[in-house]
Amino acid sequence: MSRKPWELAFTAEPVEVAALRRLMRLHLGMWGLQDITDEAQLCVSELVSNVITHVGHGTPATLAVSLRGTHLRIEVHDPDTRALPVLRDPSMESLEGRGMALVEAVADRWGVLLRPDRKVTWCELATKLTAPNGHVEAPSVMRAEALLSLYAAATPLPCRTDDVGRLSSAVAEETVIAAITDLLHWLQAHGRDADDTLDRAQMRFEVEHVARYQGS
Repeated sequence: MSRKPWELAFTAEPVEVAALRRLMRLHLGMWGLQDITDEAQLCVSELVSNVITHVGHGTPATLAVSLRGTHLRIEVHDPDTRALPVLRDPSMESLEGRGMALVEAVADRWGVLLRPDRKVTWCELATKLTAPNGHVEAPSVMRAEALLSLYAAATPLPCRTDDVGRLSSAVAEETVIAAITDLLHWLQAHGRDADDTLDRAQMRFEVEHVARYQGS
């Protein structure tokens, strides 16, 4: 799976926080990383709020998200190299610095990079990925991979496997299409309505996807 880095310029205002949280949820859903959505959204909220509070409302900033190995990296860039994040004990009465304490609590690591023209406050979250271009080992995905590996071995498709025995990404999609096509032929041969079966499968997939998305 391709997970290309992305970034978005925004203005540091409270109203932007909710929009950036929704955008993070959307992208993590597309990347198959729903299980860390809550942690990632919290980090976005606190990093952006830190800019609003300590640099100022209306500050031009940028949210950048990428994968570093199997870790999700979240960065917030702002132009003030003097206002550095403050880490305080969240049990203290002062609210100042509590945001970074929350980031430290959920992230594997965090830090600040100073550039000539900007400050980059970043954090990294562990994922369940075993490789940057891999996927989370959900039971449904693992069953599908086992099935497709057997199917590929019985077809003339030029299927290759990687070092761990999985179908290579270059041919996996063609194998899926071939398998679905053969299943449609099987349904037709047994007098079943292929369109109805596809509709039911799509509905089940959407229900399970929403359940995973809301439960993450």
